Amino acid sequence: MIAAEKLTKAYHHKPVLRGITFTARAGEITLLVGPNGAGKSTTMKVLTGLARADGGEAIIAGKNIVRETIAAQRLLSFLPQNPNFHPRFTCEQIVGFYARLRGIDQRQRDAALDMVGLREVAHEQTRTLSGGMSQRLGMALLLLPNAPVLLLDEPGISLDPAWRRRLQIILHEEAHRGKTVLVTTHLIAEWNNVAHRCLLCRDGVIERELDPANLADDVDELELHAAPAEAVLSRDRAAWTNASQPRENTFALRRGTTGRA
Repeated sequence: MIAAEKLTKAYHHKPVLRGITFTARAGEITLLVGPNGAGKSTTMKVLTGLARADGGEAIIAGKNIVRETIAAQRLLSFLPQNPNFHPRFTCEQIVGFYARLRGIDQRQRDAALDMVGLREVAHEQTRTLSGGMSQRLGMALLLLPNAPVLLLDEPGISLDPAWRRRLQIILHEEAHRGKTVLVTTHLIAEWNNVAHRCLLCRDGVIERELDPANLADDVDELELHAAPAEAVLSRDRAAWTNASQPRENTFALRRGTTGRA
């Protein structure tokens, strides 16, 4: 389970999270939806330990992400919006690197590549991959450690419709196995009738719960209330120029933690 309690976060005195509170239960897919600039990605950074909240608490499968960072990170796997890999490493080398960190055998490595349809290009360098293939490699790393908590930030944007649907099927299978799955997206029509729960995030708070089977009805409302583009750009610029924050699309190399896919 994931529990976020009154999380706050500001970049250069500009509030991004304003007391966000929610839970995501084991055995379910929970969507965190909202317009660009709502605070969804910042919430993911806090939950994964890539950013420290200014206030509040976040619990990952019973572990506090601030006080028990390493223990909590061992229980999660993360797919960022734009996975970034060393261009000269092959798919097999990327998967092998993170597998060795986790003590994962060759059979599981092969199974991860098979699941995302990359076995045939396993020996190709990642610089040759299309955007969709790069995201599928990120999916392989997400599933590799068999973590009980899966977090995905805006997944599927680079995937074609068939692989976007395949991703949703995989996540349903993982939830059925008892895992906690949290997905952020602003493309809510793509996730209509997919999740078990859906939470609307706006201006750094959870505004209300939506019906996951009728998300298409909320598309127009979200677009009408989307944050102004300049406000989003200003917030993102402040976040990325903050030297204390790690890059979200750079995979952690700390031994003993999960490869953030």
